[in-house]
Amino acid sequence: MSVKYYDWTAYHADMRGDKVAILDLDTHNELTYQALEDHANRLASWLQGQGVVKGDRVAMLTPNCPEVFEAQFACSKIGAICIPLNWRLTVPELEYILGDCTPKVLVFDTKFTAAASQLMDLCKVPSQLQVDEEDANCSYQQALHAASGDYEAAECTLDDVAMIMYTSGTTGHPKGAMITYGMNFYNAVNLGIPANISANAVQLVVLPLFHTGGMNCYANPILHAGGRILLMRDFEPGRALAILGDASFGVTHFFGVPAPYQFMMQHADFAATDLSRLITAGVGGAPCAEAILRGWIDRGVPLIQGWGMTETSPGGTALDANDVMRKIGSAGKPLLHTEIKIIGDEGETLPRGEVGELLIRGPNITPGYWNKPEATESSFVDGWLKTGDAARFDEEGFIYIVDRWKDMYIAGGENVYPAEVENVLYQLEQVAEAAIIGVPDDRWGETGKAVLVLKPGQTLDADAVVAHCITNLAKFKVPSSVEFIDALPRNATGKVLKRALRERYVDENAPAIS
Repeated sequence: MSVKYYDWTAYHADMRGDKVAILDLDTHNELTYQALEDHANRLASWLQGQGVVKGDRVAMLTPNCPEVFEAQFACSKIGAICIPLNWRLTVPELEYILGDCTPKVLVFDTKFTAAASQLMDLCKVPSQLQVDEEDANCSYQQALHAASGDYEAAECTLDDVAMIMYTSGTTGHPKGAMITYGMNFYNAVNLGIPANISANAVQLVVLPLFHTGGMNCYANPILHAGGRILLMRDFEPGRALAILGDASFGVTHFFGVPAPYQFMMQHADFAATDLSRLITAGVGGAPCAEAILRGWIDRGVPLIQGWGMTETSPGGTALDANDVMRKIGSAGKPLLHTEIKIIGDEGETLPRGEVGELLIRGPNITPGYWNKPEATESSFVDGWLKTGDAARFDEEGFIYIVDRWKDMYIAGGENVYPAEVENVLYQLEQVAEAAIIGVPDDRWGETGKAVLVLKPGQTLDADAVVAHCITNLAKFKVPSSVEFIDALPRNATGKVLKRALRERYVDENAPAIS
């Protein structure tokens, strides 16, 4: 079966070639479906000229820009695997990722030249392309102009890997979730139906495209349907409201984690902005406060909540706009092509009302983690993905995520795994013990609190701890506060009792964090 079966750009170039597919709001460049197809063909041709074959990796270190989608579709034509990199990460963090996926090509924006140069040297990446929005002669554009556009299409199936998206790892290193062509397709269906996505859809995309929410809620589903996306590099509440309210843009769809909704709602222009053209506004990535939900619903915006993971495409559940206020706190019901069950400690399926671990399966679920067979095996049981989230069904079958079985917390919509931060803290020679817990934060939902035990005779202050973390971690992972204590609470087996730390440092009236 040829990869042409999945060639979205070839189809839409034939059906609606003159229609604008992508508008870059920062450069004001418009990319029609025909141009998107042409660019993807030329990039596919250039990649094959560099020796890229089916299964090889192509990494992208760029902000939100059309080149991300050009690379995604170019890779799909030749069976290569596209890897969007989190540009918020430090060089040591990116070095680990590139060492794990070993890309043949690194495409990077000029604003990341310093980091890219270090990574090219450290990871021995064979080829590179530089994207510069202000230079029509940058190496990326030169490659497109020089390439013929002819390429040899790879034979692929829905089970072949199209993309690897790296998520923070519970063991201190990120894991690469393999995203297949089938996952992309079923996500377009699963999310497209409840979000009312069609060829007439126009979305303002503000989440970063290295994040599954930016790429797949709803950018890829809208391109699959033949709609239009508007790319914003850096979110700014007033500017976003101006675009949503501008009839000439005709925005019908929006998706964000709770923070952008909160920031826009608090902006002086919120009350006067015309939001009447919004057909669907989706919110996910973290629990959304009732005040935010009410603020947008009171403006007449149909707000859809949902739950998902990078490993689930990401769509897993959706709460219809008609049920949002009736079912405050619910993640909704399973999407069309997916199954969910709640199990107990012994693996038994629990009845409605009882809390257990949420398991999910379906064609939208990752086959596993790149180069991590042990992590893959431990993440599945009888074909079901173990999410690590504690949940329950209510009497009507609505799902409530009530806690987290893992220690991960969510800072501004980004998952943070304490083990990763703790590994960096242990690099400080003064530190004997380290623990990170998530604590409530009015701006970001949650932030990290470092609880440290120093070695005898050692001294260390909070500013030095934070400075060390800033050097070695992405900003959203850096703890916002540091506490020094004599010993960490542990159980009989020596495991740190993080719940005891939460009871000590988190207000008893704050939302539960686990």
